[in-house]
Amino acid sequence: MISFADRYGPWAVITGASEGTGAEFARQLAAKGLNLILIARREGPLDALAEEIGGACPVKVISATVDLTRKDAAARIIEIAAPCEVGLYIANAGADTNQSMFLDNDIASWEALVAMNVTTTMRLVHHFGQEMRARARGGMILVGSGACYGGLSGMGVYCGSKAFVMNLAEGLWAEFRHYGVDVLNLILGRTDTPAHRISLAKSGQPVDTTGMAQPADVARVGLEQLPHGPICNWGSPNDRPGFAPQSPDDRRAKILMIEAASAAYAGKAK
Repeated sequence: MISFADRYGPWAVITGASEGTGAEFARQLAAKGLNLILIARREGPLDALAEEIGGACPVKVISATVDLTRKDAAARIIEIAAPCEVGLYIANAGADTNQSMFLDNDIASWEALVAMNVTTTMRLVHHFGQEMRARARGGMILVGSGACYGGLSGMGVYCGSKAFVMNLAEGLWAEFRHYGVDVLNLILGRTDTPAHRISLAKSGQPVDTTGMAQPADVARVGLEQLPHGPICNWGSPNDRPGFAPQSPDDRRAKILMIEAASAAYAGKAK
């Protein structure tokens, strides 16, 4: 059986890597023998994580501070990763930091959220996807949110961006699986991360971690589920809808049914 590192290595790129689930992805991938390119906005926590992992595991670690909302973010990450053979891309950044109603914030703040969750992610998927297709192996985990399943007051742009990521992941899974490349949209509920705690504090809610997912568990399940995309709803079996309208198994079956029907139609049209 091919090892995880042979299937998804030798390098992994993780955005939003400095804390929470991103840091746990980094620790667990290092334990599996993958070299890491860690991307985040804050230099101090990122460098501390790189030093921690470098001291614990015999892997190479590159850390770089990049603001994913900037127009040149993807280009900078691509340049940093250029000397490395990237077999795994994890898009982990993407929290809603605006914490406001849509009309109570300036449009530039919403455009920055879309740039981070949609544009930068899409550009990186396109770049690393081309390399993985050429090698006929690799994987991508696009970390999402249950907000993708419907709009919420004060979260319209965030919900819309996460819905884009979900549909993008499903479409990429349908396409990339023919090249030996795995794609997973790991859809999370409430997770005990520093970003979530800050969000609760800003909105005046008590920080009660009861029932929250733990970052280490999220990362572990995400890596386990990677070969079984395109969707994984945190805390729910793949054959159950959970908090979603449809189960991941049902969504996968629909994609395959449409693909088969389209192929049959194309064959008849020839």
